[in-house]
Amino acid sequence: MPPITVSGTSSVTLNTLCLNPSPNHLNFNCRFHVPSSSSSSRVPFHDSNAQSPSSLFTSGVCKASQVAEFFPGPTMSPEIVVREARIEDCWEVAETHCSSFFPEYSFPLDFALRIDRLVGMLFGFSVPSGCQRTCLVAVIGSSADDPLLFWNEDFKIGGFDGKFGLNKGYVAGILTVDTVSDFLPRKGPLRQRRKGIAYISNVAVREKFRRKGIAKRLIAKAEAQAKSWGCRAIALHCDLKNPGATKLYKGQGFKCVKVPEGANWPQPRTSPDVEFDFMLKLLK
Repeated sequence: MPPITVSGTSSVTLNTLCLNPSPNHLNFNCRFHVPSSSSSSRVPFHDSNAQSPSSLFTSGVCKASQVAEFFPGPTMSPEIVVREARIEDCWEVAETHCSSFFPEYSFPLDFALRIDRLVGMLFGFSVPSGCQRTCLVAVIGSSADDPLLFWNEDFKIGGFDGKFGLNKGYVAGILTVDTVSDFLPRKGPLRQRRKGIAYISNVAVREKFRRKGIAKRLIAKAEAQAKSWGCRAIALHCDLKNPGATKLYKGQGFKCVKVPEGANWPQPRTSPDVEFDFMLKLLK
């Protein structure tokens, strides 16, 4: 075969390329013609620790990491897809929720919490007439457009979409968005539900997937969902002892709303010593 020119007059001839049974090595039968007297014909290696081409192939064996210097390829990273949760995701959603909010619990209590959360999601999410509720998931290793989906348009359980896909991926983060207004201040003397404001809750990301922008993508998807419902604003409660979450929400455009003196605004039902900031964002 014709020689492959590296630079100037120097050349490399690849006679054969074969795969060694070892997965970490490639075997090359090579002949190098690199004149030592001409500095202009040397291969320009910018890494001071890099080996010259002749030293790489002296033994006839080239490691995969060394081959990458000659044949660089794109870095592969798992794809993150944010979508509505499906029935098939329900156990991982319960697991993500409990491992994030109750990390100190161990077996068997942690298992009981997961079962309780699972049952609550499937059968305890009663949505009043005219209201909406959706559970969103950030999935690792799934496709944005799964070609193999089975569902009925009217089939939905709790906050879960009644779809089943063969390429489900791995749930790394969750978020619930609704227009039920359970934790929004009621309107008027009749304490009517507020309309046009969506509410975010249960934002959780598995520990090993944090600091990767997953929560931001979940929030952005929730805002898009709220807009599709005709909402003009979106709100949430943030634990005062969680400065990381406060920073995240403020970075996404949420503002703290001061509760009026003496007002009894509803809050998430947690430990009595937990205090919250009520945060709101207007949707454009």
